[in-house]
Amino acid sequence: MSAAVETDISIWPAPGKLNLFLRIIGRRPDGYHSLQTVFQLLDWGDTLRIRVRDDGQVRRAGSDDYAVPEAGDLVVRAALLLQTKAKKRQGADICVEKRIPLGGGFGGGSSDAATTLVALNQLWATGLSEDQLAELALQLGADVPVFVRGRNAWAEGVGERLSPIELPPSAYLIVDSGVSAPTGELFQAPELTRDAAPATISDFVSGTVRGNAFEPVLRRLHPAVDSALSALSQCGEACLTGTGGGCFVRFAHREAADAALRALPSGLKAWVAMGAVHSPLRDAVAAFQQASK
Repeated sequence: MSAAVETDISIWPAPGKLNLFLRIIGRRPDGYHSLQTVFQLLDWGDTLRIRVRDDGQVRRAGSDDYAVPEAGDLVVRAALLLQTKAKKRQGADICVEKRIPLGGGFGGGSSDAATTLVALNQLWATGLSEDQLAELALQLGADVPVFVRGRNAWAEGVGERLSPIELPPSAYLIVDSGVSAPTGELFQAPELTRDAAPATISDFVSGTVRGNAFEPVLRRLHPAVDSALSALSQCGEACLTGTGGGCFVRFAHREAADAALRALPSGLKAWVAMGAVHSPLRDAVAAFQQASK
């Protein structure tokens, strides 16, 4: 996927992600929990359409049917943050075409914010490095830096300490249960394991590390998550992503995932997405830079 241009509008991908496992290994001095996870980027996600403005205003364009006020939108906040950091007088109209379900654990808001930073870094010619953009991204959320860097990663800390990792080619059968649970509520649950033994990348590669610490909590609190995981378990190892209600099963080939999709009970919101070797946003940047030469 690349950055296409329609007149004065450029089009940029904002891919979704899956957490292939997620564990909590303790609490940090700042009160946050220390996590370990692996981020798998996908070839599916949202699309941003951006038009540069000369008056310095940053506006959310498109439908008025947004779940959050404009001032609190991560996309708007990302643009304003970059504008301040780079001391730019340009602005932007930004329209997000949503495909990633809100609150499902697929990283939609974080990816949209990251794409805003990366795209406007090009469109405004700010010249910030990847490391500088990742520092800005962390101010917006712990998941935003992985989308800025655009590589599948082993993550630690609150999710911001990233080590690139190679993952095997995979197709994912994904189900959106429709559940969006407040993270604070999940962390208060008595059955949540908060002190799991730290794992290593080798543990993950060998298959000895799996599961999501929030699965038992979400299954108890939300029957829709339990039903989705039970349905998926009929065709493979059903997993939860992030702290939302999104679930998935990994397959080695697209054909197997498509066959499993056809076998699911009717009424489930389900689809197949391929794991990405790297973010399509990186391809979009390369295409934009090539076209600008």
